[in-house]
Amino acid sequence: MPHITAPESTIQTSHDSPDEPHPGDTQAWQEKQLLRQLKGGLLLVLGYLLSPLCWWNDLIFNLPIAYGFGSICSLLSPQLFMPCSIAGYWLSNIVGILLLQFGVVDVFQTLPLKSQLKQELWKGMISSTAYTLLILGLIHFKILETPILFTGG
Repeated sequence: MPHITAPESTIQTSHDSPDEPHPGDTQAWQEKQLLRQLKGGLLLVLGYLLSPLCWWNDLIFNLPIAYGFGSICSLLSPQLFMPCSIAGYWLSNIVGILLLQFGVVDVFQTLPLKSQLKQELWKGMISSTAYTLLILGLIHFKILETPILFTGG
């Protein structure tokens, strides 16, 4: 019995997609990889600047973002300024961690995989929440000290 094979055009590998060039097309593949790595590098830098990993970012990035967010919320009610500023600060750090994750994947992953945005977002939210809880724990057990913000005197 003769061996029957499928025509070349119907065979697909796991990395084939209409938008991605095939690795056999070296020039197009290298250009696509370079653009992907440049985009990933930009996301990595922006993520680092917004993330809690950057020790000097608060004064330049996160606090102005938090202040702006609190100011916008205070238009609805003046009592929302402080809670929304805190939420804005927390959200800017979460966005930084998520941008870091997306940037690292784009820079270091060589073959494109099916994007799992929902799973990546959950990972970012969980890691950011864990970081926040760690900091709150350190403050609660007086390992870290904070300035007195909410007292009348």
